[in-house]
Amino acid sequence: MKGDMQPPTGQPPPGKRWHTREDSGIRLDAALRWWHDDEPIEHPKIIELFNASLVLDDDGRYQLRIAPDWCYVQVEDAAYEVRTVDVTPDERVSLRLSDRTAEALDLASLQLTPDGVLTCRVKQGRAKARFSRDAQYQFGELLEEGPGGHLVLRAGQRQWEVPLSLDALQAAT
Repeated sequence: MKGDMQPPTGQPPPGKRWHTREDSGIRLDAALRWWHDDEPIEHPKIIELFNASLVLDDDGRYQLRIAPDWCYVQVEDAAYEVRTVDVTPDERVSLRLSDRTAEALDLASLQLTPDGVLTCRVKQGRAKARFSRDAQYQFGELLEEGPGGHLVLRAGQRQWEVPLSLDALQAAT
């Protein structure tokens, strides 16, 4: 701990609990909303800090790492949000994520949730990302109907078959 701050002792105030690195009380729900002790975290700068500080450790557990401090957090489903879909100058599809990183889209990992939201694997396939509405629209702008009704992703002169059916995407919208 910094300075002369001491960890709390005794009993917590009524209705509250002490938190530890193992049990921080912080969670990211399936809709990518942050919570602390079942209270929503609503301050935009805190949300952005948490998004930028979320990491997956070598054991597959999510942590918030802020400067020298860290704690484990519960992630209910996707850990990251795909905020933007870009086509790079070398005609690859790049995703910008909620943690302020960018990486190439793993097309084979694309899935469509029952509620019609695209997801994919990120962080070398170790984590799940959920597309924002804007990113899903941007991705849709790159799709074309190919031979036999299959979907094709076009980035410049390059194209790839998409592992989702046109029927599934239309049913989701």
